[in-house]
Amino acid sequence: MVGIVLISHSARLADEVAELAAQIGGRDVPIAAAGGTDDGRLGTSITKLSAAIDTVDQGDGVVVLMDLGSAVLTARTLLDEYPRPKVFLADAPFVEGAISALVTSGGGADVKAVLTAAEEARHIGKF
Repeated sequence: MVGIVLISHSARLADEVAELAAQIGGRDVPIAAAGGTDDGRLGTSITKLSAAIDTVDQGDGVVVLMDLGSAVLTARTLLDEYPRPKVFLADAPFVEGAISALVTSGGGADVKAVLTAAEEARHIGKF
């Protein structure tokens, strides 16, 4: 199953979005939050992100969703320094993308389909 990681500047935000996505999409999908800095402040942490990826990686791939700004830079930096061929960064809305990714992963889709589902969530609610 494809794992989902949420990296946010706020540990609380990342945890809450992970909980919401799990409640909607099912609890069987591996999901981890990587919010805040190592010392508990607002910000992002390569260490937390790396640990979250390791936690959810079951061999089928990992999709990482980022809230904004430096979360994107943190994720890109980690993957530039330590490339992981089955880890993908989603250009997706944080909440809607997380839910779409989780539901799609829970349905047994491969990592590319989960990534696409997360990224297509930006169109939810547009008419």
